[in-house]
Amino acid sequence: MAAIIRHRGNFKNIKRFLTEAKKLRFNNILERFGAEGVNALAMATRVDSGVTADSWGYYVEYHKGAFSLVWTNSNAPGGIPVAILIQYGHGTRNGGYVKGVDYINPAIAPIFDRLSNELWLEVTKL
Repeated sequence: MAAIIRHRGNFKNIKRFLTEAKKLRFNNILERFGAEGVNALAMATRVDSGVTADSWGYYVEYHKGAFSLVWTNSNAPGGIPVAILIQYGHGTRNGGYVKGVDYINPAIAPIFDRLSNELWLEVTKL
């Protein structure tokens, strides 16, 4: 017994879609949201000296067909990232412990929501 498969049509629509998809420029969207994220993180960071709040940055990376948006904080005296100590807590010299404050996730969550919506609109407008 043999199976017979018949089809009509061509791949014109999928070829057009893929050709247009190659033209999408996510970089501009990611750059804009990267800057917004830096502002949100700076506003949410606890301020003693202001160094940690002023040390937020970001970069957009493209590697093997995938984009990454990465937020950074360069305030790390002695290699110790202060932003992480604030987020997760840390021990003190006298044996005490300073409890962490979740300030990064609430600050960046609305940025992620809006970013995902805008990227989805970019993809679906094809």
